[in-house]
Amino acid sequence: MEPIKTFSGKVVALPINDIDTDQIIPARYLKVTDKNGLGAACFSDWRYESDGSPKPEFPLNKPEHQGAEVLIGGHNFGCGSSREHAPWALMGAGFKAVISTYFADIFKNNALKNGLLPVVVDKDTHEQLISLAQEDPNTQVTVNLAEQTVTLPDGREVTFPIDGFSKHCLLNGVDQLGYVMGLDDVISAYESTHAKRISTLQTS
Repeated sequence: MEPIKTFSGKVVALPINDIDTDQIIPARYLKVTDKNGLGAACFSDWRYESDGSPKPEFPLNKPEHQGAEVLIGGHNFGCGSSREHAPWALMGAGFKAVISTYFADIFKNNALKNGLLPVVVDKDTHEQLISLAQEDPNTQVTVNLAEQTVTLPDGREVTFPIDGFSKHCLLNGVDQLGYVMGLDDVISAYESTHAKRISTLQTS
């Protein structure tokens, strides 16, 4: 997992409330266990015609939005069924962060565990970002995870919440297993000084 450092990225707005995980990545793609190629399937049913051709009106297909790294989603983003494929698909499509006023809990946790940053902002900031993205497709924001801030084009900084453990993992590019493995010396030191436990399998 790549560490998340401070980055500036172009934004694209998809201001639809209650975008569920089946819209982010339809169920027919869940058979795969490899993340490669899921980016092309992100928002597949909204993004492509039945013959596979791109729908030109869909924001992610527009030339001016290519290369966007920050998605501005609607309220209650990522609701519906649990699937890690949803953050996999978004990251495969090039997104490092998603900004919304609220994320469904399971999606948020899956995103944090896989290196996608869910950023919660207030309603006024959210509406401003949508307006800016729709008016100027070259709009960029700066995301600083260490400081937990998003800097808007006018220079205004907005803070966002994140739990300390997830923040540590994202900043260091480790998942939960990687975090535990990083404590190997501490665990070994504890085990070497701790009294051996009595085996309950021993007979008298």
